[in-house]
Amino acid sequence: MPGYKEIMELLGFKSKNAVFKLIGRLVEEGVVEKDKKGKLLPRRLFGEPPLLGVVEAGIPAEAEEQVLDAFALDEFLIKKPDKTFLLKVQGESMIEAHIMEDDLVLAERAEQARPGKIVIAEVDGEWTLKYYRERNGKPYLEPANKNFKLIFPKKSLRVAAVVKAVIRKFT
Repeated sequence: MPGYKEIMELLGFKSKNAVFKLIGRLVEEGVVEKDKKGKLLPRRLFGEPPLLGVVEAGIPAEAEEQVLDAFALDEFLIKKPDKTFLLKVQGESMIEAHIMEDDLVLAERAEQARPGKIVIAEVDGEWTLKYYRERNGKPYLEPANKNFKLIFPKKSLRVAAVVKAVIRKFT
């Protein structure tokens, strides 16, 4: 989220007071919130569609629509808003994990990951999305596509984030 000065410049405001009033209104409306340090955080990324019930993915069953609750997808998906971001996927190295080109991955910043987690990592100065693995105590990355090779770092491997969700839009 941009800071007060950036908002002032983006919107062409002449004073930070105007930005302060705007931010106050956005906080009142629930569009943004402030963390403990006063940094702006987005809210209601997806709105709150109604949770209507359960749908059978096995044998068809009778279903009755009833509104069970409003469901805040952002609260369901995002546990640490100040550490969470989206990235658009490019490439086919994770298709067997059902992560396709043009999907969005919701990632949470983390400096470490447990083996088996899908991570955003910097390996030898380049960024990638792969499974994090360890062999004999040494980390490496594994694609989810048999046509791609394991990635063993020549110099360095740094985990930057752990993938928490995949978002795909059907058209």
